[in-house]
Formats: sequence, C-alpha cells, structure tokens
Amino acid sequence: MRFFLLDKITGYVPGERAVGRKAVTLTDEILHDHFPDLPVYPGTLLVEGAAQLAGFLLEASRAAKTEPVLRAVLAQIDNAKFYQPLHPGDVAEIEVVLEQDLPFAARVRARVRAPETGERIAAMTLTFA
Repeated sequence: MRFFLLDKITGYVPGERAVGRKAVTLTDEILHDHFPDLPVYPGTLLVEGAAQLAGFLLEASRAAKTEPVLRAVLAQIDNAKFYQPLHPGDVAEIEVVLEQDLPFAARVRARVRAPETGERIAAMTLTFA
C-alpha cells in the first residue's frame, strides 16, 4: 500500500526547493481515531509529507542532471517543532529547501505554514541517504 500525503506540488526549482500543499479533510481516515472528539492531523504524517516532497526534490533534481536515479531514503529527523495543530478545513503549505547535497546523502530544511496567514505550523531538518 502506498500513501501520498501531499495533494499538490505547487513549485519546483531543480536542485534548490519545492513547495507542496496538503488540505486536511475528514476524508483523511486517520482523523476518525485521532482524536474522536477533536480531530487533529498527526505530526508524524506532516513530517512524512515533508519527507515525500523532499524525496521528490532530490530524485527529480538528480534526474534533471541525467544522473542515475537514486532513491532518497529518510535517515534522520532533526529539530522537528510543531507550533500549532492542523484540523479539518486547514491547509498546510510545505516548503523544502536543499541545504546540502552530497553524492550519497542530502540535508533538507522543511517549513510548514498556513498559506492564508503565513503562520508557522511546523519546521524540521531532514537527512536522506
């Protein structure tokens, strides 16, 4: 089974950055149990959505350079901070910026914001192998 935790990729600059969106709705099955009286989108899924977007950035950037495609595997999560929860009806805009790109590893900074207000939702640094 495969889970896509992004609804749309809205921006992409090869080798630099990517931007995507996730709209939280009650059709997200996890919200039925997390939590029944107050549905909150889990922070772990927000991290995974950022990792999926970062994986796209890394893999597509290497493919654009005509290098052999290497799969980006999340190896480490650093300094993950969650500033406010996401509820049904909220939209999260995820931006990932490539900080360091080595032949077999990469580090990406991810920021999650509310697109309407610019309020911070989460931030983290992701390392891929």
